[in-house]
Amino acid sequence: MDDTKTTIAIMAGGKSSRMGQDKSFVRFEGQPLIERTRSRVADLGDELILITNKPDEYAHLGLPMFRDVYPDCGPLGGIYTAVHHASHPHTLIVACDMPWLNPDLLRYMLTLRATADVIIPRWDKYPEPLHAIYSKACLPPILHKLQVQQLKITGFLGQVQVRFVAREEIERFDGDGRSFTNINTPDDLHSQQKRAD
Repeated sequence: MDDTKTTIAIMAGGKSSRMGQDKSFVRFEGQPLIERTRSRVADLGDELILITNKPDEYAHLGLPMFRDVYPDCGPLGGIYTAVHHASHPHTLIVACDMPWLNPDLLRYMLTLRATADVIIPRWDKYPEPLHAIYSKACLPPILHKLQVQQLKITGFLGQVQVRFVAREEIERFDGDGRSFTNINTPDDLHSQQKRAD
């Protein structure tokens, strides 16, 4: 494996129950969220993959797609799947429902990838695990959590080296932290579209 190369993985799982339709295809500023996400990360790494259990619905994107290795294990299972299938030592994982992904912030995070097993932003007190970089060293501790059905998404961080990206670092690229905004409901969609106007 080439240590200088990075995989980018878009997570398109989730049940979208609060949205009432698949969030990936909800339109934001004229394009489906999944396509907006792809355009924001497309040139950041050496490989771009999609984690989805509904590959037929995403075939038009022309991306390599992988189903969950361990089904029904939520986002932690998706992270495992992405890192497991990644061709490169480090995987930048982003959720498909984050319309304000900031390529400059993500590039900065990628410059830190060799300093720890996980590079993860922390805006307030909570980390942002679906806007983070994971090394292959994360696979054994995540696998253990999946096998014992401890599915808290950050539950394995105590077993690996973690580099938190602090608010002061994030603010150099994203002054109000909107990179971490998710679109979960129609109300979220409406309020974020108003921010875009």
